[in-house]
Amino acid sequence: MSFSSELKEELSKINNLTNKEQLKYELIGYLLTANTSILRGKDVRYATESEYNINRLAKLLKNLQINYGIEMEGNLFVIKFKSKNISFLNIDESSKTYILEEKEAMEINIECVRALIRGTFLGGGSVNNPEKKYHLEIVFSSLYNAELIKKLLERLDINMKLYDKNKYSLYVKDGEAISEILAFLGANKSVLDFEEIRVKRQMRAKVNRIVNCETANLNKTINASIEQIEAIKKLKESNYFHKLNDSLKEIANLRLENPDMPLSELGKLLKEPLGKSGVNYRLKKIVDIAKELKN
Repeated sequence: MSFSSELKEELSKINNLTNKEQLKYELIGYLLTANTSILRGKDVRYATESEYNINRLAKLLKNLQINYGIEMEGNLFVIKFKSKNISFLNIDESSKTYILEEKEAMEINIECVRALIRGTFLGGGSVNNPEKKYHLEIVFSSLYNAELIKKLLERLDINMKLYDKNKYSLYVKDGEAISEILAFLGANKSVLDFEEIRVKRQMRAKVNRIVNCETANLNKTINASIEQIEAIKKLKESNYFHKLNDSLKEIANLRLENPDMPLSELGKLLKEPLGKSGVNYRLKKIVDIAKELKN
C-alpha cells in the first residue's frame, strides 16, 4: 500500500462521528474539491479511486442523515446525493461549484477548521512517496475555494503555494511543512512514519555529501600528485634537476617514491620534517620551475 493510501486510511478512521458540526465542515471540505461536481438534475457527484475517501464520505453523509447512492464507473467509486440536502453551502451558478463564504470560514473554531481541511485533503488531496520526493497537493473546484483555504491555513502558520494554471491547487514541497500539515489533520501514525523516512533521507544525504567531498578531495590530491610527478620527470629529462637546491631535490625524490602519499605524511619523511603547507610550497615551486622550461 502506498504512503498516500495508508494516510487516507488513517484519516478515514478518525472517530469524531458524533460531532455533527465537525462532520458538516469535513463534508464541506469534500464539496470544495475538484472531484465534486453538481449535475444538471441538481445531484451532487463525487468520484474517486480511493475506497478510503468514499467510505469516509459515506460515513459523513449517513451521520448527517443525507441519503446517498454508491456505484462504480470503471475504476472509480462514485457517490451521488441530492444538492437540496446541502443547504449550508452556496452554489456558484457560473461554475456550478460549491463555495464556502469567507466570512463564515473565518469565524469557525479550530476543530471545525481541522475537519474542513481534512475534508479537502480526503476529497482532493494526494501526497507522494516521501522516500522519493516531498510533495503534498490539494486540488479544488475553483480558484475562490483554493484561495479561501490558503487564507485559513495561513492563519494557522501553515503556508501552501497556489497553482492556478490548468487547475486550482494548493501544494507544498517541503518535508517539515508536510509533516506539520499531517499532524494538523490528525494523522499521528503517518506523521511518525513520515518523520522516520525524512530522517533516513537526511542521513543518506549527509553521508553522500561526505563521500562526495572526500572523493573530490581525493581526486584533487591525485591530480596534484600527477602534476608534481610530471614536473619532476620533466626536470630530470631536461637535465635541469641537478640545478635544484637540496631541499627541492629531497622533496622531489620523496614524491617520486611515494606518489599517493598525502602532503602531511610526505613532510614527515624529510630530514627536517615540514608541515603540509611547507611541503606544498616546495612542490609548487618545482611545478612552477618546470612550467618555465621550454618544451
